[in-house]
Amino acid sequence: MPDETNYFKHATAVVDQPVSIGAGTKIWHWVHVMEGAEIGSGCVLGQNVYVGGEAKLGNNVRVQNNVSIYDRVILEDDVFCGPSMVFTNVINPRSAVERKDEYMTTLVKKGASIGANATIICGNTVGEYAFIGAGSVVTKAVPDYALVAGVPGKQIGWVSKAGLRLNFDQNGQATCPETGEQYRLENNRVSLVS
Repeated sequence: MPDETNYFKHATAVVDQPVSIGAGTKIWHWVHVMEGAEIGSGCVLGQNVYVGGEAKLGNNVRVQNNVSIYDRVILEDDVFCGPSMVFTNVINPRSAVERKDEYMTTLVKKGASIGANATIICGNTVGEYAFIGAGSVVTKAVPDYALVAGVPGKQIGWVSKAGLRLNFDQNGQATCPETGEQYRLENNRVSLVS
């Protein structure tokens, strides 16, 4: 059983036991964390969030209001989930057909941001520091640093670790306008140079 003195839990939140919750995490109004869930340190779960028993959240994850993190959803460190965004866990749900043994794993890698009301179809990976625009529907894997928007989601550019658009020159070089970090685009993949 986690030490509740190491994290904050609002009086209306329900945290089933056993779970793993890191120090400094804040669990707000009407959140439900299911038995077996793993939540890292320094996380914030906004109002009306659900965390499934087979969900895993890294450190410093921010989950805004009205988000359900179902079984087999993995959020690495520093992931941001905007208000009312949606994860799915079955490709072809039917009310009369139980498919709990068909749940698919969805991975959101370190530093990625998912905008408000976006939907991530199960079984996909959202790459490191990728940015999914509000209302987008992700139906396939998203590369690291990709900027995705629309329905279905299409890549419309690249972003830096700070979340700002990168403009690559003819040599495949770009600089983050906020941090000065250097990026390289090669074979349709972006990497941080310095």
